Amino acid sequence: MRPAFDPESLPVVDTDTQRPALSAPRLQSEFIRHRLQVPPAWAPELTDESRVYDRSLGLRDAAVLVPIVERRDGLTVLLTERNANLSAHAGQISFPGGRQESYDINRIDTALRETEEEVGLVRDYVEVLGALPDYITGTGFHVSPVVGLVRDGFTLRPDASEVADVFEVPLAFLMNPSHHERRLFRWVDGERMFYAMPFPREGGGHRFIWGATAGMLRNLYHLLAA
Repeated sequence: MRPAFDPESLPVVDTDTQRPALSAPRLQSEFIRHRLQVPPAWAPELTDESRVYDRSLGLRDAAVLVPIVERRDGLTVLLTERNANLSAHAGQISFPGGRQESYDINRIDTALRETEEEVGLVRDYVEVLGALPDYITGTGFHVSPVVGLVRDGFTLRPDASEVADVFEVPLAFLMNPSHHERRLFRWVDGERMFYAMPFPREGGGHRFIWGATAGMLRNLYHLLAA
């Protein structure tokens, strides 16, 4: 069984200084809309972390919204910090979303419903652009990342039982590979390499974006850079 660990305490193996940051035209909503709707040939980097999960236990279907917010100063990505007392992924930074229910029409419906339940972002503000490749997490979730463009003017109402904080990170920061760290965790039965994208927090410290969330953002970079 994979033990619990503190990902932020692990050393940085390397940072991607070979690939360029996305250019300004590729950080515009028009380009992203077209790229999601008419994608070129491209390949995701990471979609399956089941090597650290016992597949015999079965995978649980889930969906998240990758909310790209249209702000006057440029596009941002809305993220949540999960409550520290939750039984799964406590304290981690993630996209809004969750497990698919039998009454959901499809994965898009799951992502939009869960987002509204978690943070109060109603679907009327979200233009669904498409989806990134499905992602299997190390904790046994089969996740569909739905990419949505969110128009300004919404009001958030986070569910305090699930969400400790909601914040936004400039898309330009996340789409700059020089901010993409790789860290390695080793234990007696194996090892896990994962991406991390620490975002400076006002007043010091970082918002530690890592694991599946960082992996999906890394795939978004590859799609927009292709």
